[in-house]
Amino acid sequence: RLFAHWEAVASTHRVSLPRDMAGPIAQMARHRQAREPVPYVSLSQHGKCEEAAYRERRYPAGKWACVTMGEPMYEQSISMSFMKLMRYICKENSVGCHLGMTVPVLNEIHLTKEGTKLECEVLTAYYIPGEFQQNPPAPMDPEIHITERAPLRGFLYGMTTEETILREINLFWELLGSTDTVLQETYIVASYENPSIPQRHNEIWFICQA
Repeated sequence: RLFAHWEAVASTHRVSLPRDMAGPIAQMARHRQAREPVPYVSLSQHGKCEEAAYRERRYPAGKWACVTMGEPMYEQSISMSFMKLMRYICKENSVGCHLGMTVPVLNEIHLTKEGTKLECEVLTAYYIPGEFQQNPPAPMDPEIHITERAPLRGFLYGMTTEETILREINLFWELLGSTDTVLQETYIVASYENPSIPQRHNEIWFICQA
């Protein structure tokens, strides 16, 4: 039933779910309560009344497992990348064991110069758990690369789906106002749940200039 559920959700993203994903899906379900947050430092919170409009955080440098996909649809790219990362997390790594899930998973997106649509290529990144940060297990999949990502400072805003990404970006620019301290063509969609959940907790991150 669990596989059938993932398969049904994948089909809405126009992705076929291979049968060999049954093992990783079962493992992820068994470990779903043990999720390690990516470390960060809160810098500020901005909002009206009691509801935060956006937050500013700094994430330290760290090692991430990254996959880049360029499928026609954003949801296809992130779903296919996450399946690869699931295999790596669950067993297909040099230590042959379950590494543990960290959240959020980052999806780095790029807008066209006109700012009217997303580029096809999306980089999906999984933070290596603290236990393995100094010596990350090597992936069996050659399309997964272990990368040392630089410290990141950014503004975290709202919730989004593929259909609302561009709208949310435009809304936040109205809230933020004119500034040259934030990148205008590169953004991050941070996902706190796996792609099998239809209404996922996502945030858009606006990245501050280094």
